[in-house]
Amino acid sequence: MHIHILGICGTFMGGLAALAKEAGHRVTGCDAQVYPPMSTQLQRLGIELIEGYGAEQLALRPDLWVIGNVVSRGNPLMEAILDAGQPYTSGPQWLAENVLRGRWVLAVAGTHGKTTTTAMLAHILERAGMAPGFLIGGVPQDFGTTARLGGSDFFVIEADEYDTAFFDKRSKFVHYRPRTAVLNNLEYDHADIFPDLAAIETQFHHLVRTVPRSGQIVVNAGSDALARVLSRGCWSEVARFDADDGWSAQGDDAAFDVLLRGQTVGRVQWNLTGAHNRSNALAAVAAAHHAGVMIDAACEALCSFQGVKRRMELRGQAGGVWVYDDFAHHPTAMATTIAGLRAQMRADTAARGARLLAVFEPRSNTMKLGTMKARLPEALRDADLVYGYGGGLGWDLAAALAPLGGKARAFDDLATLVQAVAADARPGDRVLVMSNGGFGGVHEKLLAALAARGTEPAAAMS
Repeated sequence: MHIHILGICGTFMGGLAALAKEAGHRVTGCDAQVYPPMSTQLQRLGIELIEGYGAEQLALRPDLWVIGNVVSRGNPLMEAILDAGQPYTSGPQWLAENVLRGRWVLAVAGTHGKTTTTAMLAHILERAGMAPGFLIGGVPQDFGTTARLGGSDFFVIEADEYDTAFFDKRSKFVHYRPRTAVLNNLEYDHADIFPDLAAIETQFHHLVRTVPRSGQIVVNAGSDALARVLSRGCWSEVARFDADDGWSAQGDDAAFDVLLRGQTVGRVQWNLTGAHNRSNALAAVAAAHHAGVMIDAACEALCSFQGVKRRMELRGQAGGVWVYDDFAHHPTAMATTIAGLRAQMRADTAARGARLLAVFEPRSNTMKLGTMKARLPEALRDADLVYGYGGGLGWDLAAALAPLGGKARAFDDLATLVQAVAADARPGDRVLVMSNGGFGGVHEKLLAALAARGTEPAAAMS
């Protein structure tokens, strides 16, 4: 079958394209901006990419058009497809019918930590010899790719609550029909499509309704929103984590015991930091256990987990300054990421006296709308210096950061921001860049500027 994917360079649709190609389909696609790294990954797979959504693509005559949720009415190619009466479907629907049907799906949902927890779970199953398929919204260091079909009935998927397509406003995860569902946490987000938290809770309950009674829901016991979701009806077994009567952790960031109902059942020793990652680990161990992995084997697998690109990823060092990259864009995620790096610095004797410089871009749709701007000062409070990029925003970033006083500055020009950071940073400092986009290549620009002020060349990390 020949499928043509509209919006192919998004993480989800690009992963779907890779799965379709691996399954033997002819795959082509288009996007408004065809650029690395997804364009490079797809071209390496032999997938033809077209820039833009021109109606002339109708001449490709694919068997099926697969529509990404970036496409809306008025898109010239979509209008041509509709006028011609051509067959089309959404990405999640195609995935459900062609990849997930008949498989044991392990779906990881939540406002934060989906990508990392999904990668942990796939890694555990892989180390247990279960050869899972997966589709992850990031690149796990252990696999080097976002998606694969796998060699067994098990399929691990990052389950996003964002809407499916312009013609299907249900959350993507409703299509996945998981047997094991992880509900990591739940906060208000996606202000462009959800009016309030209650609306997102409704979508999460739609997911709960699809889990069979022989399935299991692995839920964060500390989330009031998730408690409300389950109170609306639950027909499956529930396993709680971060709970004394369920799964819990005891220890520090680098090494901790995994407990089940108060009894130690495993130990994890790794390089990840932060309480959030301990919670992610508990969720992954619990979900893997439901799929048949022994608990001690799951914990042992996590000891070799290498993390995910763009999740506290060290991008390089120059002039004695370390530059990190993280996907954090929601205020809670930003605060958690800062706390994680701060904990890592406290544990590193070489970092004593060093400062944490936070560089962020409010790029998500929710942030662009200004919905979360009042929460930024608290989210960034524990950074020593703060640099915000407000280019293209419809609200005043400097005013939003004013409660932080002189330690926070807003910039409308990226080059000026880079020079300010390079001028302020001292040897030993950690620069933490947070954005859910490419941020104009700011990481490389920072490393170059830091190297230019001294004699030490920038050391980029791959």
